[in-house]
Amino acid sequence: MVLLVFGQMSAEACTNLLISKGASKDGSTMITYAADSHVLYGELYHWPAADHPAGTMLQVREWDTGKILGEIPQVAHTYNVTGNMNEHQLAIAETTFGGRKSLRDPKGIMDYGSLIYITLQRAKTAQEAITVMTDLVEKYGYYSSGESFSIADKNEVWVLEMISKGTVEKGAVWVAQRIPDGYISAHANQARITKINFNEPENFRYSSDVVSFARAQKFFEGKDKHFDFSAAYAPLDFGAVRFCDARAWSIFNRVNPTFGKKYEAYAMGDLTKKRMPLYVKPDHQLTVKDAMELMRDHYEGTPMDMTKDVGAGPSACPYRWRPLTWESEGKTYFNERAISTQQTGFSFVAQCRDWMPDALGGILWFGVDDTYSTCYTPIYSAATQVPSSFANGNGDMLTYSDDAAFWVFNRVTNLAYMRYDEIIKDIRKKQTTLEAKYIRTVKAIDVAAKELYQENPADAIEFVTDFSVDNANKMVEQWRELEKYLWVKYLDGNIKVEENGKFKYNPSGLMPVSPKNKPYSEEYRKKIVQDTGDRLLEPAAVQ
Repeated sequence: MVLLVFGQMSAEACTNLLISKGASKDGSTMITYAADSHVLYGELYHWPAADHPAGTMLQVREWDTGKILGEIPQVAHTYNVTGNMNEHQLAIAETTFGGRKSLRDPKGIMDYGSLIYITLQRAKTAQEAITVMTDLVEKYGYYSSGESFSIADKNEVWVLEMISKGTVEKGAVWVAQRIPDGYISAHANQARITKINFNEPENFRYSSDVVSFARAQKFFEGKDKHFDFSAAYAPLDFGAVRFCDARAWSIFNRVNPTFGKKYEAYAMGDLTKKRMPLYVKPDHQLTVKDAMELMRDHYEGTPMDMTKDVGAGPSACPYRWRPLTWESEGKTYFNERAISTQQTGFSFVAQCRDWMPDALGGILWFGVDDTYSTCYTPIYSAATQVPSSFANGNGDMLTYSDDAAFWVFNRVTNLAYMRYDEIIKDIRKKQTTLEAKYIRTVKAIDVAAKELYQENPADAIEFVTDFSVDNANKMVEQWRELEKYLWVKYLDGNIKVEENGKFKYNPSGLMPVSPKNKPYSEEYRKKIVQDTGDRLLEPAAVQ
């Protein structure tokens, strides 16, 4: 059998948030994921549950490139997987931290993407997933660079970090840490686990040679109790903090401003400051909507606010076209790297709920394109099919498809980039309305599905599948209508006048009333004057 590859991509710029049961308002666990890549097509993956004859082999392809890495024996039974979540409410996400360049095994069979999707087909709980993932790399070798994984089930959330042993020996060194109940964590392309408490097996798991291998490779000297995983295998530099840890800090800052202020200087890249810890206690318990909003961030209200400098242009657009770093007059400068970014392929909030049967408890709130302007639709993880608008094969990064969610959402978002400060208001209004509706609707679907499940589990799964598919496809249609509305309203830089939710015509009813023409802000006008001097200065009237 072949492990399907869904487009060539590199997910080396992603963001994850982890929320423990005690930190959520309803007692669910949650993890989030923004899969960011300039070549990743946003679609919803699906593997149906299946039984496999003895001797079946599974072909493993690298998720980033499609390259065949090898094959491994298939297990007798695999679970239903929808996106990054399976029928048992197990969810896995990732961010790549790279780490030491020497620790890469060109002969390894397991890459980070294969680890995620193969494990989701084989494991039921977070700790079982850790076992499956680490056993696979020990037996078949680890092909990728350093990786941080977020792993959640209905009871707990864990961060697993691993890096290959390179060509020294097969396998990987790794550590996993459970996030304490009542706390949240986040990671964004930088290893975040530091000290390991070797006497707390309920909170830490690790490879037997995690310290000895580092010592043998001259990455660490000293006593085991002083060992720091990140320092040994992924040492910090300015970029690791400002481009990576800063995104985790921004989440922490929004849920605990006192914590945020304490570590602000560190987040801005001051390596002399104390390093930010792995987790923080939020000031309030978080809802699924809060999780969605935390993934929508351009550092607003912080010293890194991307809407304030000249790069934002006249419409305060918080996006910077790549590359991330650039040169001017022999000096190197950089753009901020925020959570919300234009190159996101897909993102999600995976919610695991212990008060529901496993087949109904897992919900993947799924969206495509930029997190700030996407809309998250609920997909039950036990769904046996995916919406046609999100399906693999409905377009790709080089093939336009009019009814593919990825292209519909990108059309709207790229329109917004031209007049951001105004258009984003309409997008956010629609987004807020729909997501609030979906959250309310899920409560009703849960009640009906649970009753059905008691009578016939298969009928309940069919019911939530139909809801997931229908709701998502309708959402895409509504986004298509939003696009039409935005084109009419903002054509040629004007803003059409509205009244009672409709565009306003003049008394004759034949022509629209004159549109509004919003001028540049006074701040931006000053920047124009500074740049042009007297070239645009109107001469004084002749007396």
